[in-house]
Amino acid sequence: MIASLPMYDRPETAATLDVLWAETRARLPFDAPVRLTREGNLWDHWADPALVLSQTCGYPYRSRLIGKVLIVGSPDNRLPGCPPGHYNSIFVVRAGDLRTALPDFARAPFAYNEPLSQSGWGAPQNHVAGLGFTFANTVYTGAHANSARAVAEGRADIACIDALTWKLIQRHDAFAAELRALDCTDPTPALPFITAPGYDAATIAAALVGALGALTPAARDTIGLYGLAQVTDAQYMAVPNPADPAAPLPRA
Repeated sequence: MIASLPMYDRPETAATLDVLWAETRARLPFDAPVRLTREGNLWDHWADPALVLSQTCGYPYRSRLIGKVLIVGSPDNRLPGCPPGHYNSIFVVRAGDLRTALPDFARAPFAYNEPLSQSGWGAPQNHVAGLGFTFANTVYTGAHANSARAVAEGRADIACIDALTWKLIQRHDAFAAELRALDCTDPTPALPFITAPGYDAATIAAALVGALGALTPAARDTIGLYGLAQVTDAQYMAVPNPADPAAPLPRA
């Protein structure tokens, strides 16, 4: 069996995520993994029929996973301007960059984490399409933190970081001082917690909610997770998929 909570797992949040899983596991009426899995390929985790709990992104869910996994719930991260179960992305640029509007960056190097990332690729491309352009001068980085760092170090001029990740970067990464928020995207359904079809999603949701209730307020603040909301498949599927990046990804 597999349990993983990969999306906001970093050294400063890992211990709290371990406690969250231990509290969740203690409330499940069946055996479950003692420890979170932190190695291996996420697509393998998400496709495993023994997946008890994980978290994916809205773009992978609507493009590849819908019908193959069950949604346990969508996170309430208490993000400004976002209803429970939703999140948005923050466009970040260097603090000293004098450009003031997104169209000023239409041809600028745009750092993105993954082509199937809603927050790092889908949301920003959908947003700027409404302004009459798309980001075509792209820099692939593999992770939100790498995208933010690429901007801070001058290897890209702009990136789009999901709002909770940006909050964690500001809290823990020194290079955040080199960046400023320029704009934000509209809210879309947040990164869903999922389970394999062989498990009862409602039972796992109840265990996860109970586990969150057992955490201290400080622990919930550490991981930016305060509850679960119910977001429908139709809401996830209503988000458009942008064109793939023009530049090829590096070979593994």
